[in-house]
Formats: sequence, structure tokens, C-alpha cells
Amino acid sequence: MEEILRIEGVSKNYLLKPALKDVNFTLNKGRILGLMGPNGSGKTTLLKIIAGLLLPTGGKVTVCGKPVGVESKQLVSFLPDRNIMYPNMTCQNAIDFYADFFADFDKNKAKDMLDFMKLSADEKVKTMSKGMVEKMNLTLTFSRRAKLFVLDEPLGGVDPVARERIISTIIKTYTEDSSIIISTHLVNDVESIFDDVCFIGNGRIKLAGSADDLRTQYNTSIDQIYIKLFSDDWSDTFKEAAK
Repeated sequence: MEEILRIEGVSKNYLLKPALKDVNFTLNKGRILGLMGPNGSGKTTLLKIIAGLLLPTGGKVTVCGKPVGVESKQLVSFLPDRNIMYPNMTCQNAIDFYADFFADFDKNKAKDMLDFMKLSADEKVKTMSKGMVEKMNLTLTFSRRAKLFVLDEPLGGVDPVARERIISTIIKTYTEDSSIIISTHLVNDVESIFDDVCFIGNGRIKLAGSADDLRTQYNTSIDQIYIKLFSDDWSDTFKEAAK
């Protein structure tokens, strides 16, 4: 199976404080990976390194065999955990801006996604609800012909209706030629679309693997594994299953 992403021994320090410590994992083509962990666990730092926005202190990251850099940025479409549009922009302004900035941006796909998201091309960012802003940012991210889509908390703070629309968009846009990484705290809402999961805490990978295999191994949901793993109740049963 073709490998989209490889992370080998990646570490990241901010001054003397370690944010990531010896992180290793791979992601194959046609897979959706859920990246989960508490606030401050290193998720956003790792995603920014994958997107080429931060340099690791040590280790190596490759996307489709290319080291993270100018070439890899052409293969990665990154959705940060905050709004990336100016308040006075309309949806159409944002689409035009992205089309000018990214050679692989597909305007026709963006317009189709606007319709699917029920967004108006002349709606201004400053008049949008948080859910509408999230859906517009997702439209911009998925309208690129990228190999790896990296989404940092795409469901954060939006209502259940918007959440369902966003999840539907992820499923609708997904192709077997690309892969997706989704960082989220709302595990229960989105775990059904995960092929693989990776739990990160204190800058280290605590548990990773196929979502179905882990459900079978622990005889419970990914959401419950997350709750147990990051609580003080990592019981003897779970410890034994992890061996």
C-alpha cells in the first residue's frame, strides 16, 4: 500500500520545554487518521510540522517520500484551528484568494462545496456564525487537489447540525488517492469515520493502530479508550490488553 506520510523520531522543543518526544508513525493512502489527546499534548505542534509551518528539533517527516519543505507543501492542505479569512471577505473573495495562492485549487469544486454547505458566495465572514466560518474554511481546504488533508479541530465549538454537515463533507470529499488527519476532542461524534487512530499525551504517542483492531482488542469504543487512556482509571484490564 502506498505510503502518504512517514514520521520518524520527531521531537520539538520550545526553548527548553519539549512539546514532542520521539514521535513515530506512518499513514498509508486512502486512510483517515484520528489524532487525539488533551490540550497541550502536542497535537497542533505535530500538525504544523507535517504542514511545513514549523521545523522539528529532531527527526524526519516525509510526505509521499518528499522531505517536508517547498515540495511537500504542494501536497498538503492544512486547516488550522482558527479562522483564516479576513472579516470583510466574502466567500467568493476567499475562493479567489485561494485560487491565486494555490496552483492546485479547484474553483468549480469550491463552488459545488459552497452549495453543499448551504453558503452564499456573497456572504461576508463578519456576518457568519462560527459554524458557517468552519464550513467555509473546510471548503477552502478541501478544494485543493492535495494528497494529505490535515484538519486541526474542524468540529470545535460548532453546533450539532453544523457538525453533521462538516462530517458529511469530509466523507464526501475523501478519495482513495489521498489521506486525511483529523485532530479532535469530539471523539464520539467522528470516530465512525476513522480508519486509524493515534493517541498523543505529553508529546509522546501513547497508543496507535487500526481503529477496528483497537475496538476489538479493548472491547469498547475509541471514545471510551480515549477517556480511559487519559484518565487516572487506566485499569488493569486495559493495561493487560495493551501488552
